[in-house]
Amino acid sequence: MTTTLRPTGPTQRDESGATSRGYDVCVNGRPVGAVELATDPGAGRPVGRIRSLRIDDADRRRGRGTVAALAAEEVLRGWRCTEVRTSVPADAVPALRLACALGYTERGRNMIKEVASPPPSLPAHVESRPMTETEFDRWRSHAVRHFARDLTSGGSPEGEALALSEAVHARLLPDGRGTPGVHIHTLLADGTAVGHIWVAEQEVRPGEVGAYVFDVEVAEPYRGRGHGRALMLLAERIAAEAGQSLIALHVFEGNDRARTLYESLGYRTTHRNFVKRLL
Repeated sequence: MTTTLRPTGPTQRDESGATSRGYDVCVNGRPVGAVELATDPGAGRPVGRIRSLRIDDADRRRGRGTVAALAAEEVLRGWRCTEVRTSVPADAVPALRLACALGYTERGRNMIKEVASPPPSLPAHVESRPMTETEFDRWRSHAVRHFARDLTSGGSPEGEALALSEAVHARLLPDGRGTPGVHIHTLLADGTAVGHIWVAEQEVRPGEVGAYVFDVEVAEPYRGRGHGRALMLLAERIAAEAGQSLIALHVFEGNDRARTLYESLGYRTTHRNFVKRLL
């Protein structure tokens, strides 16, 4: 039997240049599932995405998903993509196995928790305040470089990673620290600035708006003293004060220390994010 992809409609393109299209997964012309593909223009090369891949219950465990995923990669190559990304629900064990079997590498995890009521208190020796304009300018420059390094460690070329990081920060902070829904705070321990956190209003689940932790960092001389936990408690307080009941974040693969901290605070993994180079 032959498994193929059959378009369900025309290719869609938006003003940014992103492309998307849906396909039926067919066996000898009979639909047995569906695939949705897309591209992100990025900062110089299109990045492919498998947004969804579904095989009907009656046709599972017959290799249909494997063939459909490989066929999807061929479509993305035809769109000149050199990389494909996908996000797999943490409890979708067969899909996780398929991603690993096809050579996808885990790049990070999306995590979420319900905001405590009442929100947690900060340790007695620490306090917070919004960043000053001078601190913000210095932080933004650092944040762009830091995120670019994360992208580079995931395989993105250095120049492309820096351009993409700058574009992301410009989009998320169009009005700087005064951007509506944005909270960028400095953590003080005994009066000394020891770290910062960036929390903003964002869709954290389909149709649900909550608080999203975009950046959290303890200054290197002050690490290992519990300030990371204090910053995460501060994030939860910020979310509660903004009336948000959910708080979410992303953690890169390999940052086990941060992931362990988040899990200890009650965050749970919702999706695992994978990437694969298309040769």
